[in-house]
Amino acid sequence: MPIIVNLDVMMAKRKMSLNELSEKVELTLSNLSILKTGKAKAVRFSTLEAICKALNCQPADILEYVEENQN
Repeated sequence: MPIIVNLDVMMAKRKMSLNELSEKVELTLSNLSILKTGKAKAVRFSTLEAICKALNCQPADILEYVEENQN
């Protein structure tokens, strides 16, 4: 998938655990884990906003577009 989720990188930079982020953004651990592993099919802007606020970052710090190789 060409969208890479770097949530774990930002959490490490901010020294924040999944449990702590889950409490701050009021999202279940399982849903946050799905997002963190890149298995989510979509993300709400309100969720992205809450994560960015909790981690003091920009959406581009969490989401990255990487073009797939075309053979």
